[in-house]
Amino acid sequence: MEAKDTAPDSWEQEDDVEEATIDGQLEPAFTNLNVNAKPFVPNVNAAEFVPAFVVKTPAESAAPVENGDAEITSEEPWDQKDAEPNEEEPGGVPCGDRGPTESVVVVEETAPEVTEEEEEVPVTKVPAPQPDSPKKEHINVVFIGHVDAGKSTIGGQIMYLTGMVDKRTLEKYEREAKEKNRETWYLSWALDTNQEERDKGKTVEVGRAYFETDKKHFTILDAPGHKSFVPNMIGGASQADLAVLVISARKGEFETGFEKGGQTREHAMLAKTAGVKHLIVLVNKMDDPTVNWSLERYEECKEKLVPFLKKVGFNPRRDIHFMPCSGLTGANLKEPTDMCPWYTGLPFISHLDSLPSMNRSSDGPVRLPIVDKYKDMGTVILGKLESGSISKAQQLVMMPNKHVVEVLSLLSDDVETEDAGPGENLKLRLKGIEEEEILPGFILCNAENLCHSGRIFDAQIVIIEHKSIICAGYNAVLHIHTCIEEVQIVAFICLIDKKTGEKGKQRPRFVKQDQVCIARLRTAGAICLETFKDFPQMGRFTLRDEGKTIAIGKVLKLANDRE
Repeated sequence: MEAKDTAPDSWEQEDDVEEATIDGQLEPAFTNLNVNAKPFVPNVNAAEFVPAFVVKTPAESAAPVENGDAEITSEEPWDQKDAEPNEEEPGGVPCGDRGPTESVVVVEETAPEVTEEEEEVPVTKVPAPQPDSPKKEHINVVFIGHVDAGKSTIGGQIMYLTGMVDKRTLEKYEREAKEKNRETWYLSWALDTNQEERDKGKTVEVGRAYFETDKKHFTILDAPGHKSFVPNMIGGASQADLAVLVISARKGEFETGFEKGGQTREHAMLAKTAGVKHLIVLVNKMDDPTVNWSLERYEECKEKLVPFLKKVGFNPRRDIHFMPCSGLTGANLKEPTDMCPWYTGLPFISHLDSLPSMNRSSDGPVRLPIVDKYKDMGTVILGKLESGSISKAQQLVMMPNKHVVEVLSLLSDDVETEDAGPGENLKLRLKGIEEEEILPGFILCNAENLCHSGRIFDAQIVIIEHKSIICAGYNAVLHIHTCIEEVQIVAFICLIDKKTGEKGKQRPRFVKQDQVCIARLRTAGAICLETFKDFPQMGRFTLRDEGKTIAIGKVLKLANDRE
């Protein structure tokens, strides 16, 4: 048995012995060193050095095969590729300098070739379809309904199911919600980002998020359900192409929302007034123990809602679609559920995807009602482009103040683009105007075709709810597109017969609930508006007073302020 095979008494001893032997070998090497040797000058014209092992055919063929195999097998973990030359190095040490050069030469020759091949594959596969694929159609979906019906929870669940919110973030929300004893609220926190909204469990401002399906790009507008925040809900509905009325199937909750004074009625009517053509009614909380996916309860909710929605102006066959779901569990939102075999239609997201596309023309005049504005390295405005198209560096006019502005940058749903078409939600950075000079309700137009602005207009009004009579001189709050302005009814021109549509001959002295009339209105300040005939999105309005929606109407004629 050799001495080196036995265990030493202590590791320190062995280290001392090794150091001594190395020192002994080095000393004679240093004595033979020629200190006065001439400096080395390399010969540039010398023949190329070819190591002896490269000349041998077996070695030549063997080396690339080894590396080739290594490259193929270790395609994903890159650190393995680096490890292989390191493994070879110790073996090459006895050969002098040739060991390391061998590994370096092989890596240098083969690695670039392989990486080129690997890069080529994704370059041809990934970006190639992008230029050909058309831009997905943008659709704004507003979630409306009574407070606590589950609008924000459904919105959060959809974002999770479509991969817009990752599981880790939701787990964090769930932990935080549990700490506050509000564990069923965690999904709504994906849209209710405000601390006040999270503490009270009530949406205040219109939440905004987006998700994509195979064919379309959807923006969720999560409207507040509480009656105190109806003005915010009107602002959200005015940007929507499609409304989702969320009702709770839970015993007592549906009845509260649907009775007089409940927001289910008011929201449905306001959505119709805001120009929403298609309505999806989601009967939520079907998993509740009081409901338990009962067909009877689903039909009961449906029977009560249909006559009212018909009265508001929706066509039950063409414009309304009912479907059961559970926002908390996600049942029937993305995948069909086994819990309700009686429902045979598509789940919610698939149904959205299958809807016919909107007919929008990008040839019309530029009309972008401003929803919000703030300062961020310049003036930034937010809004939905109702018609026309906008591109970078374009000169536009801000109405009604007639400020000429230039578009510095353009973001569509937080993604920077060069140009945008109608229906897209835009964030524009503008040059030539200060943030203080803009108010929500201002309109961005092109200089060739400015929108109308003024204070006096004639409109057709339907009185929906008012206890007493309304006379000339009555003041209310006007909501038209994204603009909110105080308005006065100056005079009544005539009454309109609801059944025949005929105009009355005499001027009425007053109007009352359920009557239709044509009246002249005057706003406190100049506002941007168009006639309903020319531009429906900017010709519809609602009148509100004392927290209630009193009347809905459409602009018939724009009068001069001198009249």
